[in-house]
Amino acid sequence: MSAPPVLIYNLFPRLVGNFSRWRPHLERAAQMGFTHIYLNPIQEPGFSGSAYSIKDYFTIDARYLNPRSKKNPFNQLKETLKQAQRAGLRVIMDLVINHTAFDSLLVSRYPEWFKRDAAGNLKRACAPDGTVWGDLVEVDNEQSSDRENLWCYWEQLVAYYLRLGFDGFRCDAAYQVPLELWRRIIRRAKNVNPDCVFLAESLGCEFSRVIELGKAGFDLVFNSVKWWDFEQPWALEQHNWNRREGSPSISFPESHDTPRLMEEYRGNVQRVKQRYLFSVVFSAGVMMPIGFEFGFRKPLDVVRSSVRDWESPQVDLTSFITRANALKYNYSLFREDHPIERIPSPNPMITILKKTAFNSNDMAFLLINRDVQHPQPLTLTRELIGQAHLHYRMDLHLEKERLHPIPLTLHLSPSDLMIVLGTRTR
Repeated sequence: MSAPPVLIYNLFPRLVGNFSRWRPHLERAAQMGFTHIYLNPIQEPGFSGSAYSIKDYFTIDARYLNPRSKKNPFNQLKETLKQAQRAGLRVIMDLVINHTAFDSLLVSRYPEWFKRDAAGNLKRACAPDGTVWGDLVEVDNEQSSDRENLWCYWEQLVAYYLRLGFDGFRCDAAYQVPLELWRRIIRRAKNVNPDCVFLAESLGCEFSRVIELGKAGFDLVFNSVKWWDFEQPWALEQHNWNRREGSPSISFPESHDTPRLMEEYRGNVQRVKQRYLFSVVFSAGVMMPIGFEFGFRKPLDVVRSSVRDWESPQVDLTSFITRANALKYNYSLFREDHPIERIPSPNPMITILKKTAFNSNDMAFLLINRDVQHPQPLTLTRELIGQAHLHYRMDLHLEKERLHPIPLTLHLSPSDLMIVLGTRTR
């Protein structure tokens, strides 16, 4: 039995505001075919105001509470989770346990839970590139003198939010947390909800560490193909290594940590569509942040973003995204991390990838026109595709067209991604 589709809509809370405003966004995500909602941290932040600088793990940020509601904060949250689940969506929350705000309640209550520098001061957290975040202090999950109580605290935190109604966790900077702690947390979580999911954010760490995270119990890890130029070998090497090691991955065209793709591509809608469709068909899962469907250009900011940053839609990609997402429902080939190889192309501007199911005869050629200005032709010959039987093709319009006998010349529009579906002969 093939894996269920994993399509994640990142509802960035600060852009949406209090819980009473969430329903239309949840319904739109469901209508586009997304299966999960992912929420960035909604707990009370510390002095800096950053969503990822958490002061109190058991207090909801006041900006998300409906001032007219008489319900307590966690009941308001539970009601919102039920709205999502009634729409057919599972909800994943951010789990940030590698650092806290420097003014976190835990710092004063449990000072032994935190790392110190040579002078005995709290150690500030750092990004993979060495950037120091002055508002964050590192949790000493590995060598704390009170490690058992610290680990129990994280287990209790996860169990609490699962019982509240969450369905899983996106684990921030998962590679900075001991693998044995993840094993304990995941084991405890599965005892509370056997169907909960754990996603590992692992960008910027060594790839061997990504494999270790998969073996520690994570259901999926995030990959880096957002930065792939469709030419260098690293993306396919990582994909196939990940697949062999049993670590399915999630692709994304943009995230809250990157520029908006519409801004990065200077309004080139065709390129934006190409990158999203590629994210859908490349790996087991796909994630898309709120606003992508409307071509938003302002980056999501974990400190400064607010409801005032909601933009007037410049384009409506909801229909395209719905059709793209349907590929994961309709073809098991696109909801699992099957083998992908690059085929030598007679046209140097077109990248040809062959994705082949390991448990059936299904296969597809992904034809990627890297030329952003000009259409490019490609002739499919037996020398190119072997003895595969080709059935249909779809370009960015995602309308199936039956293929004529080989040889066949196809014409790809600028920044096109054409999917050629077929079956292989054994």
